[in-house]
Amino acid sequence: MIGYAFCGSFCTLTRSLSAMKALIGQGYEILPIMSENVYTLDTRFWIADDFRREVERLTGKDIIHTIVEAEPLGPKVSLDALVIAPCTGNTLAKMALGITDTAVTMAAKAHLRTDRPLLISLASNDSMSANMKNISTMLMRKQVYFTPLIQDDPEKKPHSLVCDFEAIPSYLALALEGKQQRPLFKA
Repeated sequence: MIGYAFCGSFCTLTRSLSAMKALIGQGYEILPIMSENVYTLDTRFWIADDFRREVERLTGKDIIHTIVEAEPLGPKVSLDALVIAPCTGNTLAKMALGITDTAVTMAAKAHLRTDRPLLISLASNDSMSANMKNISTMLMRKQVYFTPLIQDDPEKKPHSLVCDFEAIPSYLALALEGKQQRPLFKA
């Protein structure tokens, strides 16, 4: 079973949902996880109730959305891998510093206790400024992998990086083999 966590880069949720559908199409069983913001906030991109219903319909599972629900993911509920897509800069920073104050950060902490792969699919406007050190920190961790990153708008958002959501299935397959595909940054 693959854990699939959504964080609040709301403009990328549709692309992430497509990546999750591709994994389901490849035969993966998905356990959905959401940050509190994705679980509760209505935005111009999605109504929270609609997004939750679509994820639960696709996966056939209830969404983990609290710290208490996420804590057993390492010791009691073994995942083959955990994908965080999108992973916000905020969540990345918390993981790099060992802060576990959301369902997603608790899921990551609990999962990494089992030495199984974590695939980070980043979408953050401060990736190439405040969060660059956190990318480096997480790259040095055992069993942590990244989906390739693209500078999505160098003119208007010079510090922003977004993952290649279409690459999630192939990078997950590599992470399950213990490999980080290069290059990490795409042109």
